[in-house]
Amino acid sequence: MDGLAVVLDGRPAGHRLRLTEVRAVLPRQASSARVAEVLTDLGLLEDDTAPPIRAWVERRTDDLPAAFAVIVRAWLLVLLDGDARSRPRSQASIYVYFGGVRPHLQRWAATRGHLREVTTADVKTALDPLRGERRSNAIVALRSLFRFAKKRGLIFADPTARLAVPRPDRHSLLPLTDTEIHTVEQTAVAPAQRLIVALAAVHAARAAAIRHLALDDLDLPNRRITLAGHTQHLGEMTRQLLLTWLEHRRTSWPHTPNRHVLINERTALGTGPISPNYLHQHLLRRGVHLDRIRADRVLHEALTVGPDPLHLALVFNLSHTTASRYAAIAQNLLDAHPADR
Repeated sequence: MDGLAVVLDGRPAGHRLRLTEVRAVLPRQASSARVAEVLTDLGLLEDDTAPPIRAWVERRTDDLPAAFAVIVRAWLLVLLDGDARSRPRSQASIYVYFGGVRPHLQRWAATRGHLREVTTADVKTALDPLRGERRSNAIVALRSLFRFAKKRGLIFADPTARLAVPRPDRHSLLPLTDTEIHTVEQTAVAPAQRLIVALAAVHAARAAAIRHLALDDLDLPNRRITLAGHTQHLGEMTRQLLLTWLEHRRTSWPHTPNRHVLINERTALGTGPISPNYLHQHLLRRGVHLDRIRADRVLHEALTVGPDPLHLALVFNLSHTTASRYAAIAQNLLDAHPADR
């Protein structure tokens, strides 16, 4: 309130402020960010600052030799903004794309003066040590970069023209290993972390469903929970973790207007859900992958009850295609280990 009084003092009703003005008047980053958020909700703020992602692109490409930097910078900005033939990518995608090409560009820049000098053999040598997701990400990113450069006449030939993105093996999914389970146990210690893991491990909830879970989706007396519109029975373990988190939530932010179950210091001031980065910071960055935990839960159900696609679709609200895929994987595992039936 004090911040709003400072920036709005003497302004006519309905006057729109620029974000740079707000930051100049309120030197504390925390207060200026909150005031800016409120002004945005009121329709009184105009963001005249350059998006951080653009500054990031400039900063990261400046580390490359000029002949490489010009092309890579233009490529990243087209990914960000889109063009006549492609839609804009998310900021997270920009980070993944650049991460897939950066180590190879730095290695090539030591012996090449321009991107056009990179050969098919160079690309093959760069990709040979990579496996799995790292290899797939690198191929997708390199193909995107060289196709961009070829279409704009910046290189003569595309050294990735014959590269194919490895298709994931639909039958390669295996249950969580003891090491992976131990990592989860060691990482998920805070109330929010334990609840997030339980929602994925017990209810096979996706990250988006966990982020958007609202208080109105909980029916604790009747032991029911609704995730992404699908109502499930609320088991005792998840119920206890919910009660622990809700008590922590009440103690930490007793007056929050936010109706989402999971909130933090920032979202407690508003009504929006936590960001995907919240899950990344608390779990993924520490080696806990929610998609892996969720997949293990569905696979466990298929192995325990039987590889029945209809059952999996009804229990976890899966599409017929996805349910059939899990059933096929479970059937393969059961056929390979008949003694475990």
